[in-house]
Amino acid sequence: MWWAWPFLPALVLFSELSVVRVQTAPCQTCRKLTESFIKGLEKTANKNFGGGNTAWEEEKLAKYARSETRLLEIVEAACEKTDFECNRLLEQIEDQVETWWFHRQQEAPDLFEWLCIEQLRLCCPPGHFGPDCKECPSGPGGVCGGLGRCEGEGTRLGDGECVCDPGYSGSLCQSCADGYYREKSSNVSAGACAACYHSCKKCSGPQDYKCLDCKPGWILHDNKCVDIDECGTELARCASNTYCHNTDGSYECRGCDQACVGCMGSGPARCKKCARGYKLKGAKCLDVDECSERAIACPGLNEACINEEGSFHCDCAEGFIRRDSICVENKPPVDPEKGLFDDMTDDEVLVLQQMFFGVVICALATLAAKGDMVFTAIFIGGVAAMAGYWLTEKGDYMLDGFLKGR
Repeated sequence: MWWAWPFLPALVLFSELSVVRVQTAPCQTCRKLTESFIKGLEKTANKNFGGGNTAWEEEKLAKYARSETRLLEIVEAACEKTDFECNRLLEQIEDQVETWWFHRQQEAPDLFEWLCIEQLRLCCPPGHFGPDCKECPSGPGGVCGGLGRCEGEGTRLGDGECVCDPGYSGSLCQSCADGYYREKSSNVSAGACAACYHSCKKCSGPQDYKCLDCKPGWILHDNKCVDIDECGTELARCASNTYCHNTDGSYECRGCDQACVGCMGSGPARCKKCARGYKLKGAKCLDVDECSERAIACPGLNEACINEEGSFHCDCAEGFIRRDSICVENKPPVDPEKGLFDDMTDDEVLVLQQMFFGVVICALATLAAKGDMVFTAIFIGGVAAMAGYWLTEKGDYMLDGFLKGR
């Protein structure tokens, strides 16, 4: 525990988080830790205590090579701070590390073998697997014939079965897998396994005419594997409103055209029946223009019919907008602060003034005709003023504008 004091806060945290015993720690973590420890040994190989009287320190404090100081330096750098598994394992095996450092280095120089295999029993030697480190299946060429790997090799896990390299099969990976053939070799040993033609399950060579058996979706004919057209047989199974499309060694189901209800191929000319909104014209199911064929496609007031593929929809005619499901004229909103005559032009105002003046003159003339002398005088004065006004240039202009309706 002497070297753990600098790490006490971290070790307490790791101890609280850890619920797994050393025996279940993975082999790769132990391997990584020991490899890092060996690198620390190499890095500190030429160091000493440094400073002061080194010879006296080494005599009194023992040699640096086997000192607690060197061990502490190596342990401090053995695991990265973010590597939780490594730090947890290092906390749990401190006693074993001390034992190896002070007592077992000479007789057991391989730290990985002594610690991970013999002491912690987390790993197995090469070529062995499982809880009891049983031997992996071996043959000519080594483990799994040198053509695969032993499942769980080097760990206390796995079942020891051979996982063969691509192209090989068998308990020792000595046979060629489906789709491969044995190449001829001048050597005493058997040749390598090479790939057959892509449609062959078994073959005697790489050419398409050297097939001995075919993969699913193909049939053997004169040593060639010929594609089976599933779409022309009862082998294909496609859902409704899809059709069968043959591919090399298989088939696929593709969707019918939107104009179809059921089809025998792609496009609107292969429909079994036309979908709603389409009509058979010639050999194709084509869109029906409901806007031209229906007398009143859109019964709403101020609505316009708009045709679309397979259907139509009703929208408000130009200049109208929909409000509460009714198309109304799209008028600009009224400005409450706007005056009655703000939108009138100057000419329109002049005409309105002329009309008002004419009405006043007519009223005065009516009163004057009844013999009222006051109104008669006012009427004569008004007529004289109007006559003078009309004789001016401006009067001519206004009269012209009035006659033209400006």
